Amino acid sequence: MSNRDRISRFPHLKQDFAASLVVFLVALPLCVGVAVASGVPAELGLVTGIVGGIVTGLMRGSSLQVSGPAAGLTVLVFEAVQEFGLPALGVIVLATGALQIAMGALRLGRYFRAISVSVVEGMLAGIGLVLIAGQLYSVVGAKAPDSGLGKIAGLPGALVDAAGDPTASASLALGAGTVAVLVLWKRMPAKVRTVPGPLAAVGLATLAALLIDLPVATVEVRGLLGSIQPPSLSAFGELADVGLLGTIVAFTLIASAESLFSAAAVDRLHNGPRTEYDKELVAQGAGNAICGVLGALPMTAVIVRSAANVQAGARTKASRVLHGVWLLLFAALLPQVLAYIPIPALAGVLVHAGAKLVPVRAIAALWREHRGEALILVVTAVSIVAVSMFEGVLIGLALAVVKTAWEASHLKLEIVDKGAGPLQAHLSGNATFLKLPKILDSLESLPQDRPVELNLSGLHHLDHACRTALETWAQQHSAAGTEPVRVTEPVTEPVNATAA
Repeated sequence: MSNRDRISRFPHLKQDFAASLVVFLVALPLCVGVAVASGVPAELGLVTGIVGGIVTGLMRGSSLQVSGPAAGLTVLVFEAVQEFGLPALGVIVLATGALQIAMGALRLGRYFRAISVSVVEGMLAGIGLVLIAGQLYSVVGAKAPDSGLGKIAGLPGALVDAAGDPTASASLALGAGTVAVLVLWKRMPAKVRTVPGPLAAVGLATLAALLIDLPVATVEVRGLLGSIQPPSLSAFGELADVGLLGTIVAFTLIASAESLFSAAAVDRLHNGPRTEYDKELVAQGAGNAICGVLGALPMTAVIVRSAANVQAGARTKASRVLHGVWLLLFAALLPQVLAYIPIPALAGVLVHAGAKLVPVRAIAALWREHRGEALILVVTAVSIVAVSMFEGVLIGLALAVVKTAWEASHLKLEIVDKGAGPLQAHLSGNATFLKLPKILDSLESLPQDRPVELNLSGLHHLDHACRTALETWAQQHSAAGTEPVRVTEPVTEPVNATAA
């Protein structure tokens, strides 16, 4: 094949090749860090990244977003491994993938966009808080308590203990240095920033640990084939456990919501083809099903890698597929490199990633404009920290439904009396039969000897029961001998003033 033919067949190969290298360098430390934080062999994070790139990357859905192990599922995976064991993880992830494929086939992907954004952001904020708290223990080389509240409550003591322990102090210094590099990296010159921040931070920490010979824990290497553990037939018997089924539902909802919200965010970063949500859900499900068969971590679309892909100039799905190929080559040819990476450095990367999940500025802005949504976000996050991931999300969804029901039944009646002329009654909001007693009590209390103008243009909804009741009231008020009530219809219907 000539160069001209190659260019005509793959017109964006140069841009996609360059972008794939950037995404690979961003993904490598994150794949390893998420796996270690999840309590599974580091190589399993690479397996999920490989499947996310090569399998999900080849499928239709979203052309530029990149999938792999995500910080957002770290807490849930860790809890699942602790409760059910590593062999059951493959069953959970396989079942999650099957559910996602079924939902995509049933065209349910688009409905995930109907989930309250505040619940999703609250979910990510709660995950971020638990992730930060848990990884700070890894930074000082200590064991984290099991519960979210326990992690937060025990942090001051763990940090104080680390100050008096030379080994823990060295570990803390390395982790803090990693976070500092990540925070300051965006202020570096553009040429320096061609190296992705996570790779630079972990690379510098690894170099420092080797040169100074710091007494810190490093990643345990088992080899790619030695880490892959397909679930045995006996592991599928765990599906009879109600707790495991609840974990599968939690994995499915959170992974699907995070992937589809990520797709919406990535679509805003480029002018290429838009995401086909149902097909993207099938692609995510296929990737998770294969990860389950291999006993690897669950995958989601990851906004950090996806944004890096777009910003690096990717034009087609070839970039994300190639990034999976580079991960595969690294895992097959250079796995021993992982043994030099300090665990405090990976923990620092995840502390930084967890901080990004907590939208402090967004919460402040939301509180000023939509306090109800801000409350849902905060309650969801606090519930996840205080109780658990699944229950926290359910509490957030329930609160969002209650808020919607409250707003749907909200109705305001304003009476304007200018002293002379007709009384003006303005109804705004949603007029349903639930509010009929309140509406009628207020209208019937108006003086019978005064004409009334009833303005319904501010109503978003007027159900049949309310309309009938208002017409009956207007006839009764006019029957007293006053001027007929004049009604201005809601703006959703033909606007005209009529005599009732």
